[in-house]
Amino acid sequence: MGSRSTPTSGQGPDTVSVPILKQADVLIASIQSALSDQDLVQLRDDFAEKIGRFRTRGVIIDVTALDVLDSFATRTLRGIAYVSKLRGATTVVVGIQPEVAFAMVQLGLTLDGVATALDLEEGLAYLRTTAGGSIPHAG
Repeated sequence: MGSRSTPTSGQGPDTVSVPILKQADVLIASIQSALSDQDLVQLRDDFAEKIGRFRTRGVIIDVTALDVLDSFATRTLRGIAYVSKLRGATTVVVGIQPEVAFAMVQLGLTLDGVATALDLEEGLAYLRTTAGGSIPHAG
């Protein structure tokens, strides 16, 4: 099955678009740079809409490229996971860098209730065991 890229529909010249790829029953977003609060809200809204449209069973958010996750970003990731759960999908955040994890712990930022995995491959493996459906194999 092919991938389809569906970029977020940002507003304004300073808005960063995060493409959301569809692979079988999974939506995958790879955040490549720091996002504004508006961009994060747009990403959350786009996921909520696409989960229903594509009958998604799993959501992966790859934050490997990020060197910081602030309190709003952390709250928004939890919000995406909760909205996804309410719409019938399981969310996994992948690629949290060691220094980001240390900073989150020191600042008391948590992803309580959100599954995390080392990388995309482990995230897909987690979804295969928990979400069922036609979750693709990495590679």
